[in-house]
Amino acid sequence: MPRCHAGAMAERRGATVELREVTKRYGDTVAVDHLSLTIPAGRICVLIGPSGCGKTTSLRMVNRLIEPTSGEILIDGQNVLHEDPTQLRRRIGYVIQQVGLFPHQTIAENVATVPRLLGWPEQRIGARVDELLSLIGFDPSRMRHRYPSQLSGGERQRVGVARALAAEPPLMLMDEPFGAVDPIVRERLQNEFLQLHEALAITVIFVTHDIDEAIKLGDRVAIMRTGKLVQYAPPQELLARPADDFVAQFVGSDRGLKRLALLTVGGVELDPPVDPSRLDGAPVLKPSTTLRDALAAMLSSEAQVGLVKDGDRYVGVLTLSTIGRMLRSEPDT
Repeated sequence: MPRCHAGAMAERRGATVELREVTKRYGDTVAVDHLSLTIPAGRICVLIGPSGCGKTTSLRMVNRLIEPTSGEILIDGQNVLHEDPTQLRRRIGYVIQQVGLFPHQTIAENVATVPRLLGWPEQRIGARVDELLSLIGFDPSRMRHRYPSQLSGGERQRVGVARALAAEPPLMLMDEPFGAVDPIVRERLQNEFLQLHEALAITVIFVTHDIDEAIKLGDRVAIMRTGKLVQYAPPQELLARPADDFVAQFVGSDRGLKRLALLTVGGVELDPPVDPSRLDGAPVLKPSTTLRDALAAMLSSEAQVGLVKDGDRYVGVLTLSTIGRMLRSEPDT
């Protein structure tokens, strides 16, 4: 599934986050070194880099689970270092790899944790719980009274996301949230999360060690190394123009194919339609098909082109030379 663009969302409800020269030292060790970046409202920013690069420390400084040594962290222009940390955390969603649901509370009670701390009326809490359970694909009447032990790992992770969203936060922090599940479940959770984000339009800071996950989910990707920010860019720019050899090696030698996974058949200029009988064996492609999937289908066919159909409407022909041009072209930034 290609990255859904936040620009398609009708309304932005997220917060703008800005880190200014944020540094964290542990004695003589510098874990994060003068980190500066801005995350626009409603976007997903992915922090990625080798183990020990400072990405999780950076994330945890935003909700002050770790206190920065110096610098400023602003949410909608307000420096969070001047706020009460407990109050701050109640308005920031937080999801980690081991989701940590309360085992002796029902799913509904787990999701309602922060609204109850905030003193919401019970009727409002109940309505919000049911809304979120539906949003993550659960039947509230069937799931609200179950316990975490009755759920699969993927289901518990979805409940963790719902719990983080319960108090309608403008900002969510996610630290390797899908890292503990198998690859098939992980891909499904990623797709569900993108759909959820498309609907809610909140700001997300997401930590991962997986470059494919970063490219798929991020509106912007921040690559870190030894506490420093090496490159901060949209995925297409990162893949097309890595800042240095470290970034190029980190994103992988197949970065051209990764770029194709961000583009769809409907987003490229097609050749005019021709008589399908002249292209016997050519695969039929949808406009929503990624260019990477289209390329695989075309290479496995005798025709080595694709017939593009939007429903019953035949809209044109995709050729290998068109895909080649897209690989060589500069991304829009």
